[in-house]
Amino acid sequence: METAKNHFLSDMSVMLGRSMRHIFRSMDTIFTVCITPIAMMLLFVYVFGGAIHTGTDNYVNYLLPGILLMAIASGVAYVAYRLFLDKQRGIIERFHSMPIARSTVLWGHLLTSVVSNVISVIVIILVALVMGFRSSAGVLSWLAVAGILVLFTLALTWIAAIAGLSAKTVEGASAFSYPLIFLPFISSAFVPTESMPAIVRAFAENQPVTSIVETIRALLSDQPVGNDIWIALAWCIGIMLVAYILAMREYTKASDK
Repeated sequence: METAKNHFLSDMSVMLGRSMRHIFRSMDTIFTVCITPIAMMLLFVYVFGGAIHTGTDNYVNYLLPGILLMAIASGVAYVAYRLFLDKQRGIIERFHSMPIARSTVLWGHLLTSVVSNVISVIVIILVALVMGFRSSAGVLSWLAVAGILVLFTLALTWIAAIAGLSAKTVEGASAFSYPLIFLPFISSAFVPTESMPAIVRAFAENQPVTSIVETIRALLSDQPVGNDIWIALAWCIGIMLVAYILAMREYTKASDK
């Protein structure tokens, strides 16, 4: 058992190293992921911020959680793209012909997504600090925020894996992320849901982004999180489990071809 475990970890570290080299050889992917969310943050704070009433004096503080989720949704598209290329070029089959744990190929892409999105999130938070973002949160609250963002990244990355393994074209592999990127617009990420029409408000208050945004916002402002944190965790874990099952099913199909 110990040998099998060590074998799996060794194989996974090799696959992670392979995927990370792709990232570091083309750092423009991380900057591309950051550009749109940062542009949105600049636009909403300096152009629309004066006309938006959120009940807070610092709109950057209100806006940042939704911007971070947008960046993650944009970043996971590269996982779908790279998995699609690996499948189309027969790289997955080549790895499976070697004496390695099969699932490590997929886990290498997954962990690379987490690392690259962590880098993107840090860059965006640094820009937000320059724009006036301030937080009274303690270490434990920041760790909770980090944990929720990692769970959200994992959930969306497994969805990206489904898209990458099942897509027929490279465009189809990455197009899945567009609805995810714009989902924060129909949530409490930019404006309070109370200002929305009844039907839109009902959707906004019962979709995952709102509970995740509200939880992160409360943690960063050192306010009680209430039930939002449990709803956010339920959404992230539920989506991750379902997407994991479907992704592994597609991965098995791709492996058997």
